[in-house]
Amino acid sequence: MNEPRTKRGELTKTKILTAAEEVFAELGYQLASITKITQRAGVGQGTFYLYFTSKLDVFEQLVDDLNRRVRHAMSEGAARGTNRAESEREGFREFFRFTAEHPALYRVVREAEQVSPTSMRAHYERIVSGYIDGLQIALREGEIADQDPEVTAWALMGVGEMIGMRYVLWEREHESQIPEHVFDEMVAFVQRALGTGRDERG
Repeated sequence: MNEPRTKRGELTKTKILTAAEEVFAELGYQLASITKITQRAGVGQGTFYLYFTSKLDVFEQLVDDLNRRVRHAMSEGAARGTNRAESEREGFREFFRFTAEHPALYRVVREAEQVSPTSMRAHYERIVSGYIDGLQIALREGEIADQDPEVTAWALMGVGEMIGMRYVLWEREHESQIPEHVFDEMVAFVQRALGTGRDERG
C-alpha cells in the first residue's frame, strides 16, 4: 500500500475512505464491495488499488481513520476545560457530536470484532490510553478522588458509548444531538463517579 505523495492523492484517498464509511455503514462488511466503494467515491478500481490492497485493508484503515478523528474531536473538547470536571463534560460533548455526524463509527467498530479483532481492540485501547493520561494528571492534582485511572477510563468509555448508542444513534430520526437533559444527567453521574465534589451540570 502506497501513501499519497501529493495533496491531490491525499484528497483522493480521503474521498475513498469517506465512501467506504458510507458503504460499510449502509451495507455492512459482507455486502460491501470494492466496486460499490469506488462507484460511491467516483473513482476507478485502479485508483483504489493505489492506496488499498483489498476490502479488508480499506476496512481496517477506515477503523484507524475513524479512531483518529474521534480522538481528535474528544481531545479538542477536553482542551476547553480548565479542570478535569469541565474536560469530561466537553470531551463527551464532542464525542456525541462526532457520533451524530458519523454513525458509521458504531457499525464499523462492532463489525471489526468479527472482521478484524486486532483493529477493534486497537480502537478502544488508543482511546483509553489518552483517557488514562488525563485521569492520572487529574489524580496527581487532586481534581478527582483516589481511584485506578485505567479501570475508570474503561468504565467511563463504556458509559459514553452506551449513552451515545441509546440517545444519539437510535434517535437519529428525531434528533441530531443528544438531548440536553440526558447529557446533563450523564455528566452529573460521571462527576459523582470521579468524586469531583461538585455537580457540573449546565
